[in-house]
Amino acid sequence: MKFTNKLANESSPYLLQHANNPVNWYPWGNEALQKAKEENKLIIISIGYAACHWCHVMEHESFEDTSVAQVMNDFYVSIKVDREERPDIDQIYMDAAYLITGRGGWPLNIIALPNGKPVYAGTYFRKEDWLKILTYFKDLYQDEPEKFNEQADKLTDALNSIKIPDVSVDDSIFSINEIKKAFEGITNLIDFVNGGTRGAPKFPMPDIYEFLLQYYFHTKDNNALEAVKITLDKIANGGIYDHIGGGFARYSTDDIWKVPHFEKMLYDNAQLVSLYSNAYKVTGNKHYKNVVYETLDYIKREMTDESGGFYSSLDADSEGEEGKFYVWKRKEVIDLLGSNAELFCEYYNISETGNWEGKNIPFITIDKSQLLKKHNLKEVEFDKIIFESKKVLFEERSKRIRPGLDDKILTSWNALMIAGYTDAYNTFGEEEYLVAAISNGEFFLNNMMDKDGKLDRNYKNGKSTINAFLDDYAYTIEAFIYLYESTFDEKWIYSAKKLADYAIEHFADKKSGMFFFTSDIDDPLITRRIDFSDNVTPSSNSSMVAGLQKLSKYFYSNGYEEITATLIKIMKEPSLKNPAFNSYWLTSAIRQAYPFYEIGIVGNESIVKRKEIAKEYLPNISLFGTNEKATLEILNDRFVEGKTLIYVCENRVCQLPVEQVSEALSQASN
Repeated sequence: MKFTNKLANESSPYLLQHANNPVNWYPWGNEALQKAKEENKLIIISIGYAACHWCHVMEHESFEDTSVAQVMNDFYVSIKVDREERPDIDQIYMDAAYLITGRGGWPLNIIALPNGKPVYAGTYFRKEDWLKILTYFKDLYQDEPEKFNEQADKLTDALNSIKIPDVSVDDSIFSINEIKKAFEGITNLIDFVNGGTRGAPKFPMPDIYEFLLQYYFHTKDNNALEAVKITLDKIANGGIYDHIGGGFARYSTDDIWKVPHFEKMLYDNAQLVSLYSNAYKVTGNKHYKNVVYETLDYIKREMTDESGGFYSSLDADSEGEEGKFYVWKRKEVIDLLGSNAELFCEYYNISETGNWEGKNIPFITIDKSQLLKKHNLKEVEFDKIIFESKKVLFEERSKRIRPGLDDKILTSWNALMIAGYTDAYNTFGEEEYLVAAISNGEFFLNNMMDKDGKLDRNYKNGKSTINAFLDDYAYTIEAFIYLYESTFDEKWIYSAKKLADYAIEHFADKKSGMFFFTSDIDDPLITRRIDFSDNVTPSSNSSMVAGLQKLSKYFYSNGYEEITATLIKIMKEPSLKNPAFNSYWLTSAIRQAYPFYEIGIVGNESIVKRKEIAKEYLPNISLFGTNEKATLEILNDRFVEGKTLIYVCENRVCQLPVEQVSEALSQASN
């Protein structure tokens, strides 16, 4: 018997996965909430995402089971939420889960009163446990409803008490010594043997290593660079990296980056492209370049929509089995590669018994130089064998049943991908990378942003259904600045300004100075949250600060500088206490503590000289320029006919213009 529920009309692939469950699922909205109130039923809020392995398991075990569905349908109103579309809902109920159980994860399953206030939260439940919970809370709600109201009020009060930090007594900007203290706090957590932070599971956490790269730039402290190199080397060699098809999985389940949770998320790959590109500028490591090229090949091949937008994720599972698409039997490899098989298997740890659950995840633990010596090969010969072997395996793998694709387009994650493409373009000079970034930017202007600067969150099948959140604005502001700095096309910097002004008007918390995650035009939830801790992506507030900090260099009179100064002061104490989860804040703090320069290039050769400057790792500059007269205030009276002049400025005071890039870089190093 085929079932259909209210999710059938949604565009989210995750919601559509549940559209034929016997559970009478509703999407989040007034219809479901009103039904719960009218019928006085508890609400089940079940939150997950399309690439989530345990979400699939619970669906198969419980939500596809008619006996479970009957209990849910008879006594509850059940709501399915795609956490990637509605991070605002996910954040509130994840906070509730941590308050109740001390841990979180997905699927996240909440039992709430008809008004949405939570009373219970948990993650994955086996079928028998889920049935027990459903029965227990149904009976308790019928017999002792006052207990529910009391518990819900306590929890909601606790959620509302999760406050942002106050400005400390010491409200000065970060000093160089305090930046050093934050650096030491982070390096104390680094695993200098296996890379990343100590313990398992291991998440890439790109912002940490971007901060360490910047710290190394200013201090030349080798510990900072070593932490970056060991981490990037181990990730690039590990099973978390897809050696056959390019791209990164979300995290490693162990402490050596060997066994990934096989889902591939756009936001991880976007940020890691930026990180490996920047690290290449510092180290010249050819392996980092290969990783960037292979990853962007994967993004182009599998994650790019014809509209110019980027898809969200690839599932961990195929054919109902986690990782099946990515693993190999040794016999398969030998049959496919013939005489090259022995070298390939040795390099990638492919064994007869398997290195994971009887099969093999390709990963590298041996130094290439050892194999060159052992097999009497030159490096160019070795690289050719490995390249050709990977090509053969890729073609064979392409015949397999693929993991599911979540083809919705999310504004914030696409903005991170613009940053990834522009960083790769500036490092390696590949024009196709800039073309992809511009195409995505144009997609934003044509589909996601209106004339007033209001953004949409999602896009699929030609439509958007959700108002954007603060991370959408913050990441897009930064992305448009990157596009401006990569092209000197002023429409990008003015678009960034328009977004910033809209966000200040509709998201600012007048009391604290921070920004709410949701707009003042959104339907209110049980609490209005402020997101300020950095994690696998920057917090929306730290990204807003980074964007406004850069915009203040282009636009002098919009209060951007005052906002950034206030927010960095608010986050000073938390950043010193817990620097690993405030690492993106620290990248803004470092721009305050050390000299930061605006470099302007004006004249017919502006784009050529821009490329020359952009190939250097210079996290302490903001680029602007034009090959003709421009409208930005910062460019006023700088154009001289027949010359290309480079202006190096600090705090809006410029040194004498020069004509050679080397001279400008010398001025910016004083």
